[in-house]
Amino acid sequence: MTATETFGLSREARNLHWLLGNLVEEVPGVRSVAVVSSDGLLLLSSDPSAQNAAVTEERPRGPRGSSADLATIVSGIGSLTIGAARLMDGGGVKQTMVAMEEGSVFVMSISDGSLLGVHAEPDCDMSVVAYHMALFVGRAGHVLTPELRSELRKSLESSQ
Repeated sequence: MTATETFGLSREARNLHWLLGNLVEEVPGVRSVAVVSSDGLLLLSSDPSAQNAAVTEERPRGPRGSSADLATIVSGIGSLTIGAARLMDGGGVKQTMVAMEEGSVFVMSISDGSLLGVHAEPDCDMSVVAYHMALFVGRAGHVLTPELRSELRKSLESSQ
């Protein structure tokens, strides 16, 4: 999201967009990122297909190039792992990682059921990705209020 696309948003919303942009741009191997609400709705996304008309070889597209696809995947993985943790009396789920031949998906709890999802390249340094996700969660968790979630949803709807 560019500066003009964040015009009119609250300071907190602009900060979250900035943090998300940094996560994608600064962490090697990250393809795309999505923040999903507890009810599975996309709140914030790096959406490389929308930000870059020409996706380069250096930064491949996310799942099918769609932020909605990543949000669906993150929400599904989150629900599955929460259910598994309940069945196993494992407590709250902190992070889930799925390693595939052609990439990895990381899901981390933010707050009140919201989730941060990252789609990364198969050769990414998993510990670096997890570390930067934890930094994002630490910075974003306390500001992700119901009011901010509502603002982010409206912003996303109006940009589509």
